[in-house]
Amino acid sequence: MKQELFFSSKDISKITGCSLRQLQYWRDKEIIVPLIMGTGTGKTIYYSFVELVEVSVMVYMLSVGLNLEMVQKILNDLREKEPSFTDADFKKRFMVIANDGTVELLPYQREKAIELLEEEKTIVPLWIDQIHHNLSSIITSINTY
Repeated sequence: MKQELFFSSKDISKITGCSLRQLQYWRDKEIIVPLIMGTGTGKTIYYSFVELVEVSVMVYMLSVGLNLEMVQKILNDLREKEPSFTDADFKKRFMVIANDGTVELLPYQREKAIELLEEEKTIVPLWIDQIHHNLSSIITSINTY
């Protein structure tokens, strides 16, 4: 049986580049809620691998210029339509269509992407397999030190 990995807020920040303040804001707004939260003063908050993937998706989507509301919608769509997207062996790829302040999450299809680009739509690739690959590489390099 595979042992579940847990990460402190500092680990999540180091792995994803997300600030501790941003993680706290997302916890407070219940956008990404850690699986385990310590109690009392000096509490340590622990995130599961699921939340690590979710934070990584959020950080990536924000880094390409989408606003928080759009990114929350994408994350909620992933949770609803593809609940296994946080599994390490998840291989699907998506494209996010941003248009007039709205976003739509679609399965990646090369022909459809070209068609949308020709219509001058904004397309953001969301390759979950690549996010998993990057996380795996970072976690492996951290664990070797």
